Amino acid sequence: MVTNYFKILPFLLVLILSSCKNESQTDASDQAVNFPDKNLNPIDRYGDLLMAVQTNRIFPDGKTFVDCEPKIPSEEILKNYNAQKGKEGFNLKSFVLEHFTLPETPTSNFESDTTRSTSEHINALWSYLKRDADAVENGSRIALPNAYIVPGGRFQEVYYWDSYFILLGLKEAGEIELIENILDNFAYQINTIGFIPNGNRTYYLSRSQPPFFAEMVNLLAGIKDEKTVYLKYHEALEKEYEFWMKGANALTEKGATGRVVKLADGHMLNRYFSNTQTPRAESYLEDITTAEESGREASEVYLNISAACESGWDFSSRWFADPNDIATIQTTNIIPVDLNALLYNLEETLAKARRFNENIEGAEQMVKAASDRKDAIDTYLWDASQNTYADYNVVSEMVSPTLSLAMVYPLYFKVASPQQAEAVSRTLKTQFLKPGGLVTSLVKNKQQWDSPNGWPPHQWLAVRGLQTYGFNDLAEEISTRWLHLNDRVYKRTGKMLEKYNVIDTTLVAGGGEYPTQDGFGWTNGVYLDLNKD
Repeated sequence: MVTNYFKILPFLLVLILSSCKNESQTDASDQAVNFPDKNLNPIDRYGDLLMAVQTNRIFPDGKTFVDCEPKIPSEEILKNYNAQKGKEGFNLKSFVLEHFTLPETPTSNFESDTTRSTSEHINALWSYLKRDADAVENGSRIALPNAYIVPGGRFQEVYYWDSYFILLGLKEAGEIELIENILDNFAYQINTIGFIPNGNRTYYLSRSQPPFFAEMVNLLAGIKDEKTVYLKYHEALEKEYEFWMKGANALTEKGATGRVVKLADGHMLNRYFSNTQTPRAESYLEDITTAEESGREASEVYLNISAACESGWDFSSRWFADPNDIATIQTTNIIPVDLNALLYNLEETLAKARRFNENIEGAEQMVKAASDRKDAIDTYLWDASQNTYADYNVVSEMVSPTLSLAMVYPLYFKVASPQQAEAVSRTLKTQFLKPGGLVTSLVKNKQQWDSPNGWPPHQWLAVRGLQTYGFNDLAEEISTRWLHLNDRVYKRTGKMLEKYNVIDTTLVAGGGEYPTQDGFGWTNGVYLDLNKD
């Protein structure tokens, strides 16, 4: 282990010289917690101690340490560490256990009863996944003012895009107040931080996740008084849009800044990005190793890794120049289908909110923005040769050869023409439909967002998108296969999993940086919503 630490010292030096704090961290200064360094990324907060813990694999999962709560202020911990680390017999793990409280996993106390139906099991789980409004925190958790649902397993904080699919289940469970609490938390984060982070942890403050907030607002508006809902969240929707479009007005010619890309013909589309060029605190060793193996500028690799995390697809062949090699990651070169369909929906939702706010001129501006984006999606993200939607690489100026279930987003958000929707349905049926549902991509490379794995959000978006265009038989087939797979795994294991192997349904899913998790928030939500059909 010591040899491994010295092997990466050059990369640690790069980190120290190039590290930059996330610009949004200072905007969260009103978060009430115990210690004055509460808003720091754990890398900045614990420095050499974090590097030693993560590079020596004190815990099998790098997320464990950054989720620990310090028992005393971190400056005292670091003082003790510097005084003790050079002494004979110093034990790093014992030091950590003496100075920190390890994170808990409340669902580990949940006992499954497989005589219950899957739906009964899910509804019994909600209370284990629910968190009340946060009390004063002194670890990496960002306090939220209202109750929320966590996914489960290692994920003991709220996650942005997971939450939309969790809301689907809460709606079926009649938890309308909790749905509104979750939206209020996101609006709070937008207003205090400037955007919705990946999750409510300080180490997530450099990135967001797929922007589903507008669709959450649409969901609640379908339950409660529509005008009241849109007016309540109008300001937050505007700020969400400002975050994703920051820098757009400064792009006078072809180029990119932040999350915005201007194409040669003047069209504007978006990409995933990050506000940092340092390793992730929660996956520090993995990122250092990837940068080392890439032979590229380390800061460039870290930026593209973090941008991929913002996509939610961490990791996938979508983001790699070589589909089989994460060291070739190039996320910021890619204009993604899913992100731009989501932003089309945000523009349409903003138009609706502005009308309710009697801003007719502003509403028309958003209608035009959505129309322009649809034109750009058709121009750059429709692959006529393969008759489906695909990502666009701004460097090669070509549509990506890697097909994925991102193609279903334009159907769900009604961006596709009837002819395009029919073509996508054929691609789904002939290439992506497997015994357990839809496979995420056609690439098998040991990444969790590739084959043979299927994920709940994409099954749901595909089913609802296909139904919108009248392809009900295929939608029913996908839904039936997915629900049956969920049921079989639950009866066999007593668990609802984060993802599933949809090709060989006798095996659990795999790949990625951590073991398959159980719980599981979005699986539960999608199951309850599809099972009602």
